[in-house]
Amino acid sequence: MQYDTKDISIRLRALEPEDLDLLYSVENNTEEWAIGSTSMPYSRDILRQYIMSTTGDIFADKQVRLIIETADNKTAGLIDLTSFDPKNQHAEVGITVLPAFRNSGIATLAMQLLEQYASQTVHIHMLYAIVPEDNICSLKLFEKCGFSTSGALKEWLFDGKKYRNARVMQKII
Repeated sequence: MQYDTKDISIRLRALEPEDLDLLYSVENNTEEWAIGSTSMPYSRDILRQYIMSTTGDIFADKQVRLIIETADNKTAGLIDLTSFDPKNQHAEVGITVLPAFRNSGIATLAMQLLEQYASQTVHIHMLYAIVPEDNICSLKLFEKCGFSTSGALKEWLFDGKKYRNARVMQKII
């Protein structure tokens, strides 16, 4: 999957064994734990097993994790569909853009590519995300991509010190 604009060209590709270091650094970034459901580190061996065992088939795995890559083969981040429900045709979206690529438009392009894959290939009807209310950048990204807030989750996320509210954001595609 590739997307080209006048200024940026990106593609989404499957995980490769060479992505182990990236996956290790993203999954073990304790600053990101506050906005997700992870609260413990992953070993390289566990992540290696994950990369090797994933089929890349969202119907088999109920998830798909993709690398966001620039035209010059630089890794810009990760984007994934998780909690895939084929019966009800919905999935949760997650995205992490590496600091060097933030505020460049790459996240928006990656979301557009993921949405295209979700609707045209997997035939997903609805995408959703659970976004911390204080993560203004993520809220803006999802709103820019056509997601709307459909609910509030009070004290949904615990960052180790306090509970934080989150928004459920959805998009019918």
